[in-house]
Amino acid sequence: MAQVVPGMVEELEERPLSQEGFRAPILRGLAWKSVTRVTFELTKIGVAVALARLLTPREYGLAGMVLVLAAFEPVLSGVALASALVQRKELTEEDRSTVFWTNAGFGLACTLAGIAVSGLAARFYGNPEVKPLFAAMSCCFFLGALGVTHAHLLLRTMSFRAMELRAMAGVAVGAVLAIAAAVEGYGPWALVVQQLGAIGTSTVLLWFFSDWHPRFVYSRKSIRELRAFGGQVSGTLMLFQLNQNTDNVLIGRYLGASALGSYALAYNIILVPFSRLASPLQEVLYPVFSRLQDDRERLASVWLRVVRMVAAVAVPAMLGLVVLAPEFVSTVFGPRWHDAAPVMRILAWVGLLFVLQGLNSVVLQAVGRTRTLFTYSVISFVAGIASFVLGLRWGIVGVAACFAVVSTVMQPLYMSLTAKAVGVGWRECLAAVGGVLQASALVIGAVIAARELLLGAGASPAVTVLLAALVGALVYVPACWWRAPEVVRDLVTLRGRRAAAATVTT
Repeated sequence: MAQVVPGMVEELEERPLSQEGFRAPILRGLAWKSVTRVTFELTKIGVAVALARLLTPREYGLAGMVLVLAAFEPVLSGVALASALVQRKELTEEDRSTVFWTNAGFGLACTLAGIAVSGLAARFYGNPEVKPLFAAMSCCFFLGALGVTHAHLLLRTMSFRAMELRAMAGVAVGAVLAIAAAVEGYGPWALVVQQLGAIGTSTVLLWFFSDWHPRFVYSRKSIRELRAFGGQVSGTLMLFQLNQNTDNVLIGRYLGASALGSYALAYNIILVPFSRLASPLQEVLYPVFSRLQDDRERLASVWLRVVRMVAAVAVPAMLGLVVLAPEFVSTVFGPRWHDAAPVMRILAWVGLLFVLQGLNSVVLQAVGRTRTLFTYSVISFVAGIASFVLGLRWGIVGVAACFAVVSTVMQPLYMSLTAKAVGVGWRECLAAVGGVLQASALVIGAVIAARELLLGAGASPAVTVLLAALVGALVYVPACWWRAPEVVRDLVTLRGRRAAAATVTT
């Protein structure tokens, strides 16, 4: 997502907030994040496709019953408390070591608790195969907790290269382990070892790249001060993950492993990668937003420029998936996954809504509005649970559809709360993405027409996907130039900024 750099740097370089300024580290960080995110998501999608070819929907669903734990790994390994180390203006050794030992202890406790309740989890799902999978997956909490403090200290110093190298290595190791396990016939264990391998590799490399190591000190004063910030962030993250994963739990419990397999495939291929599109921006911009917290006008300007550039990528891509999902599933995964197609089509819309809100949480944290963030999370969680329960009566398509309806209501509310926190209104928000939405509408019209013509002519699903997507790309360039020229200007400016950043670093 290096496309966001022009506007962001333009705002920051007007008045550097430190002697060196932010331009060079931001550009370097976004460059590394862009490489890592593309590598990460393409690898995940590639591995998911390979595993879908090697595993049955039932095996995929069994793994999905326990992979819910991996979603909570950041929360229960202490990301929220460690994030206070980034936001805090002054940091002591007591702060660092206290956070490390607190997180390590809590992560270990969560791992032991997960192992202890693995039998209950198996009875809940009505499947004894879940017990060993659940117990093994619980180890992710302790593994993650051992590295989360180091990760946030590297983030505080904008050491993005080290962070991204360890992330790419973790993804690679996890991918190799997963495919090897699937080929050898271990079924759902392939997805479990993928997660544990990635987290374990990441933690080992964080210790290798970091110059800091914990000391045997613990400060009650530090934990009290940090807990006030981290507590609300932790609650927010927990509610967010519950909202994102309760549907998997309910589907696994009431509709079975095969239904969960189809739903989880659509979720992991469509919703997860695109909802994480903003994650590299979150990590790079959080320390920057924290330093801009007293200058709301500049913070708002940077935020809206970034949202516009994210929209320029996400809106046409996700709307295109809404149109082409049936052919995409048939081509990539094969006929036995046909039940995932309608779910994928619905979740593409949800993913679009989510990616446009990707920076809201770090903006609210940076300006100290963690209570607002937590309150919204509570409301969103309650609405999400209600939608999942209601949708179960219509199967996995009903769950996805009800979730989409609630998201269509809740995500604009999220945007409104964030805009209010930085002092802008709906008019400014709509103006930032209006041109992109108009260009995307023209693209989708062209994709729909191309799809109908190709299917009517008897084209195969693979040919339909490739040619319709090509038509969309060819239409989008002039449409974006016409309706969203500010995006084009930013892209042109980007080349100059990169050259300037290279000059600074040398």
